[in-house]
Amino acid sequence: MKTAQLTAQALAWPGTTQRYPFYPDAPVLFVGSKMFALFYEQEGVERVNLKTDPEEAWLQRETYPGAVIPGYHMNKKHWNTVLLDGQVPDNVILTMLLESYRLVWAKLTKAERAVIGTLPDLEG
Repeated sequence: MKTAQLTAQALAWPGTTQRYPFYPDAPVLFVGSKMFALFYEQEGVERVNLKTDPEEAWLQRETYPGAVIPGYHMNKKHWNTVLLDGQVPDNVILTMLLESYRLVWAKLTKAERAVIGTLPDLEG
């Protein structure tokens, strides 16, 4: 799964926008006012930083060693970097993306969550 596919999926979720706050070639997905996915390329490989539960972060890193690593330039307890090179199955990456969205959505203000509405599932 590549950046364009993940971005298209996430942009269908309520309150999601794409912005470029850091670099013109590093798209960032936001839910409301908070970032939940940062895409970039390093060493010729597309990557995405995703928020995760700390216990889940460890499990993901152990399950996909070398393909899921501590978040690059992020809080390593709460963020993972996922290499988009085929080592992690597409459905797992989509689940990680949705979980990142949900974790960030939960930290929005009550007013902001009310404007965005209900949480999506993987179908939309």
